[in-house]
Amino acid sequence: MPHTPVLLEETIAALDPRSGETVLDGTVGGGGHLAALLQKIGGRGSFIAVDLDEDNLQKAREKIARAYPQARQFWVKGNYADAPSILSALGIDRVDVLLLDLGFSSEHLASGRGFSFLQPGEKLDMRYDPSLGPTAADILNGSSEDRLADVFWKYGEERWSRRAAKAIVIARKKKKIESVGDLLEIIEKVVPKTGKINPATKIFQALRIATNSELQNLERFLSDIPIIVRANGRVAIISFHSLEDRMVKTAFRDLVKSGRAELVLKKPAVPSVNEVERNPRSRSAKLRAIKIV
Repeated sequence: MPHTPVLLEETIAALDPRSGETVLDGTVGGGGHLAALLQKIGGRGSFIAVDLDEDNLQKAREKIARAYPQARQFWVKGNYADAPSILSALGIDRVDVLLLDLGFSSEHLASGRGFSFLQPGEKLDMRYDPSLGPTAADILNGSSEDRLADVFWKYGEERWSRRAAKAIVIARKKKKIESVGDLLEIIEKVVPKTGKINPATKIFQALRIATNSELQNLERFLSDIPIIVRANGRVAIISFHSLEDRMVKTAFRDLVKSGRAELVLKKPAVPSVNEVERNPRSRSAKLRAIKIV
């Protein structure tokens, strides 16, 4: 599946990038949003492209660096949650435009790391950076039943979280859970199917979030926005599930209430019917944006 940037026109309109400005894309992915931003800032602008996945970063660099050779550019394999230290190391004070797309990219689905339940033969890795931390399989095989239930409920809002956790603990006593297929076989027996949604959908979301500490990273980042973005700078964040969106909504509201920001969008932008038809994975996306004052 080719990478398709979600809410592209709405994101560019909200961020309003201008010639000569400095852009930070904290989750480069396939580079679609970044390429569109660079069309606006031109050759006199600067950009910092950050991604945890070295493969994604390299592919985006090969595509974008040649197209915008005059722009001052920095390519950083790293965590967007470390944005203050990344900027400091580069000698950059603050940026004018800041974008986070919190969805995992189409490239991850084809990475062979077990992100999709449509690939039963893949190992359950799920790490954006394969050199960091435990895999999803490590979490499944090494966590207590209560811990697994908490992960499935907190990060996936899976109503059958305790039933799933119990089934996993029983199954792993007989055989270590290593592949996507191993997990699917367990989940499909204990989690009822709802409509057309695969019963493993929420479990896979929860595992991916836990494996990559996604909510903890977002929490760190949101608290640092005032030291990342300069006055009159714009911030846009695209989220794909209610847990992330609530965190972004609350952080933006608090910045506005404290007089440090203004809402660019009074309500989150969501994909049009046409966009969802073209790219079904965009259906749950929400874009929120603020301007720092």
